Amino acid sequence: MNDLSNYRKSYDKSELLESSIPEDPINLFNRWFHEVEDFGGDSEVNAMTVSTIGLDGFPKSRVVLLKKFSEEGFIFYTNYNSEKGKAIAANPHVCLSFFWHTLERQVIIKGIANKIPAITSDHYFESRPNGSKLGAIVSNQSEVIPSREYLEENLKQLEGEYEGIVIPRPEYWGGFLVTAIEVEFWQGRPNRLHDRIRYSSQDDFSWKIERLSS
Repeated sequence: MNDLSNYRKSYDKSELLESSIPEDPINLFNRWFHEVEDFGGDSEVNAMTVSTIGLDGFPKSRVVLLKKFSEEGFIFYTNYNSEKGKAIAANPHVCLSFFWHTLERQVIIKGIANKIPAITSDHYFESRPNGSKLGAIVSNQSEVIPSREYLEENLKQLEGEYEGIVIPRPEYWGGFLVTAIEVEFWQGRPNRLHDRIRYSSQDDFSWKIERLSS
């Protein structure tokens, strides 16, 4: 057995107080995101964990990249026929989480995921490098394949087919918008007395703000 009981760290880089937070969680998320970006150390600040309830009834989490956020919500892209895509189609209740170790911060977002308009996915797909476009086409994400060579051979064939022409977005690939209904901000503090502030969406489109015990 690997005993990890002595893995300990003191959290003392910042604090999260009600007197210094906005009424809207997106504004606070924006502030934190750019503070982490400016601080450096997190090579992909937009890396987040997406958790879904699978068709087998089990929760599953995986890391994807956040591509846009606004008052409307949080957008990421995937293969709609993938395991996560099918899970979201069956149950759109998802959880997003960010852990930024450099500033000892975590954000957990509960929300509802919906496909974004096709034209929005088209615009983003057009902005991707050709290699990424072909990768989205060649990979039947989450499906069992015989070997690595199988993917590489299919990619080589597609490179020949699309040489010198526009690569279209496949219909099975696009974005999801996650509309937040609850956002929790966690700031590490000394002696494990961490700061936890939760925003809960209300029927009048305002946000209820509560402090949670660490």
